[in-house]
Amino acid sequence: MSKIQMKTPLVEIDGDEMTRIIWEEVKKELIEPFVDLKTEYFDLGLENREKTKDQVTVDAANAIKRLGVGVKCATITPNADRVKEYNLTEMWKSPNGTLRAILDGTVFRKPILIDGFTSFVPNWKQPIIIARHAYGDLYKGVEFKVEGPCTAELVIKKPDGTLETQIVHEFKGAGVVQGIHNTNDSITSFAHACFKFALDEKKDLMFSAKDTISKKYDHTFKDLFAEIYEAEYKAEFEKAGIQYTYTLIDDAVARIMRSEGGMIWACKNYDGDVMSDMIASAFGSLAMMTSVLVSPTGEFEYEAAHGTVTRHYYQYLKGVQTSTNPVATLFAWTGALHKRGELDEIPELARFGQLLEEATIETLTHGVMTKDLISLSQHPDKQEVTTVGLIAAIRKALEAKL
Repeated sequence: MSKIQMKTPLVEIDGDEMTRIIWEEVKKELIEPFVDLKTEYFDLGLENREKTKDQVTVDAANAIKRLGVGVKCATITPNADRVKEYNLTEMWKSPNGTLRAILDGTVFRKPILIDGFTSFVPNWKQPIIIARHAYGDLYKGVEFKVEGPCTAELVIKKPDGTLETQIVHEFKGAGVVQGIHNTNDSITSFAHACFKFALDEKKDLMFSAKDTISKKYDHTFKDLFAEIYEAEYKAEFEKAGIQYTYTLIDDAVARIMRSEGGMIWACKNYDGDVMSDMIASAFGSLAMMTSVLVSPTGEFEYEAAHGTVTRHYYQYLKGVQTSTNPVATLFAWTGALHKRGELDEIPELARFGQLLEEATIETLTHGVMTKDLISLSQHPDKQEVTTVGLIAAIRKALEAKL
């Protein structure tokens, strides 16, 4: 068959360690044989972020704003140990945090459910979709280590030069202090994205925060969501037969654990970071979770929702064939290809993304899987394979469909 042609390139954002190896294998075996792939390539491997002083991350984000669709590999967010390991000049910020701040979007994460696989929470029968606010909070925070007695203050300087000051804490000795922020514009964009996504998916939406404790910060989120819902979405929700509710985050966790799933759970940035990993793990594996960042101006960035699988990477460097699950990386590519085809009105490209997802799900359903899924599968003849083995099996299923 002739290769499917593209019009507009994808923004291709390469990453680190084992996921970088999987990234290349997925492209080589499952995409390039069938699609005349066009991309603008950005290397966000830690070495290149160091070399460019992280300018490459900013350039990648701006390319997504220009081209509309990006696909991203998992990347390292360095801690002190990584600074030493990679001989970095500084502890570069999270690439995802930078991308999300520039695109000002909402991250939607949805588990990939496979027939014959048992969830760790038996009553979960339908996907739980996490909508994560992708701006501010800890990810744009500023911090100090306090070495001794001092006064930490929060100061607001107005345009006329007047100051408003609140004491954060009177330190008697060493400690730490942090300042975080958000903007009404970003919170409003987050709310609109959540309400629109719920209507598209025809699923109930729940937003959770802690306004009883955070009476200004979290309360602002709660109030803006309520105002926007009442003014613009209430009638549409009622017509669609779905509900919007707000609840405290601790109550939300209890509700989620008792539910059958099937809803969208909107969370602030840090809450969404934690809860999306919890949801993915409980459904089976961090590598079985789709993730897409949607900007308020209509740009899309698809990524794997997990880390760089460091332990497997060091095994790979020793020549060991690992059984690393490639599904989240693969679905980042399928999501981006499907969206590119949709936006550029290339139905063959959009359908290819869909068929590749179907081939992946069928392969797993038939009992061929990586090590992380073996204990969850009820298939009588399940077979553990390496990463390369699973990709080869998916290709065989894909070719049958094409």
